[in-house]
Formats: sequence, structure tokens, C-alpha cells
Amino acid sequence: MHARSTLIALALLAAGASAQANNLLDQLKEKAGEAASANAQGGTGGSSLGGLGSNLGFKMPAIGSSTIGNAAGVLQYCVKNNYLGGDAASVKDKLLAKITGQKPQETGFANGAKGLLKGGDGQTLNFKILSSKLKTKACDYVLKNATSLI
Repeated sequence: MHARSTLIALALLAAGASAQANNLLDQLKEKAGEAASANAQGGTGGSSLGGLGSNLGFKMPAIGSSTIGNAAGVLQYCVKNNYLGGDAASVKDKLLAKITGQKPQETGFANGAKGLLKGGDGQTLNFKILSSKLKTKACDYVLKNATSLI
């Protein structure tokens, strides 16, 4: 009987922790939406996305030579999901040509293609939690920075 009570107590505790985690996630999404609205009204280009990061307590991941593969993967994600068009596919192909055969860069590409931007500074951004508008801005940020790596 005591073991059953303990199991019930643990189940209730786990349910409470799960509810608290969901509440925290909801608050984060709400803050992201508020920041996006504020930036859409007063921000311009990539700087508004940087502003979003600072409003949420993080900065945008730094894209550099050590993250070429990841940037190429994110560009593929952006093109595939129609957040970018134009020369984004060409930029991605040029980046891929630079990393062929480099295992860490190829792993970065695979992560990027899933919508996970990892910067050389250790910062990460999961595109899946962003609104459509923010995904477009984040994709523009990656394209602008990746173009400079070609």
C-alpha cells in the first residue's frame, strides 16, 4: 500500500513538472510574439532579428568559417520551406562545394537542414519554435552572412 501511494505521489509530481515546463514554453512563445510585433513595427532587416534575440536573453548565432556546413543546411531548410528563394540555393551549393568530405561540416549541414542553426560562438537557434515571420527574418540573416563566406 505504501509503494502504491509513493507511485501516485511521483506521478502527480511528474505531471506538475510537465505542466510547469509547458507553462514556461508558452511564456517564451508569448515573449517571442511580442518581440516580433515590436520589431515589425519599428525594426529593419537583420537588426530586428538581433533585437528579438536580446529581448529573449540570447544573441543570434555567429556564422563563420567553422559553421559553413550548418549555414548551408539552414539555407536548404529555408529554401525547402519557402522562406527564401532567388539565389539562396546557389549560395547553398557554393558553400557545399567548400565542405565536401569534411565530416564535422557535413554533420553541421544535416543539423541545419532540420532547422537548427548552430553558431561558432556556441549559440543555437531552433527554427521550429519561431513564427513564420521570424523564420523568414532568420533565413535572411543566414543568407546575408553565408554569402560573405563564399
